[in-house]
Amino acid sequence: MIVRNLTTDQHALLEFKHQIIDPHNILANNWTINTSVCNWVGVSCASKHRRVNTLNLTNMNFTGTVPPQLGNLSFLVSLDLSHNNFHGHLPRELGQLSRLKLIELSSNFLSGEIPSWFGRLNKVLYLSLQNNNLTGTIPQSLAKMSNLQILDLKYNLVQGHIPPEISDLRNLKILRLAFNQLSGSVPSAIYNISSLHMISLAFNSLSGSLPEDMCRHFPNLEVRSLLKLEIF
Repeated sequence: MIVRNLTTDQHALLEFKHQIIDPHNILANNWTINTSVCNWVGVSCASKHRRVNTLNLTNMNFTGTVPPQLGNLSFLVSLDLSHNNFHGHLPRELGQLSRLKLIELSSNFLSGEIPSWFGRLNKVLYLSLQNNNLTGTIPQSLAKMSNLQILDLKYNLVQGHIPPEISDLRNLKILRLAFNQLSGSVPSAIYNISSLHMISLAFNSLSGSLPEDMCRHFPNLEVRSLLKLEIF
């Protein structure tokens, strides 16, 4: 049996530090064994069990790949690595982070397909992968993220059809798929997501027409968001 504690979290974050390029030395003198990991920049710990529950390293100009060791942060609730220069594939070990509620990885250079293991993370409320170089199709497994409220995949290279299984996301409020290479028609099942406030499908290769009675299908759709429901 593996015993995980704050030392486990410290080791995971030190591996992260050693595997990235930190041009401004943000972590160099702060992420050290001389101070508690809970006091490191970008790190927060839960008051109850004193384990790392938030990692917020947005806009720090880091370069490198996302290391698999982050999958050992077993109490992590919020992961924000947005607006950096991370590249390569997302490690499957992140699929172990069963407590995650927020995943913000936008504005990097991530590549490869959207991982199917996202489907294991059924507590996630917010998933943003926008503005990367992700390819492949939208995995059907995303439909297993039953609590998901915001799904943002815009500005990638995602192809194929919009999976009808996405209609299983009955708590979804915002769906952004614009600026990809999606094709085919919008699945009629998507009109069963009555919780939606915004849909953005523009600048794909989608075909077909949209129902005229949009308000009946989406009673919560905001008026200003109707402009987001476009097919080009």
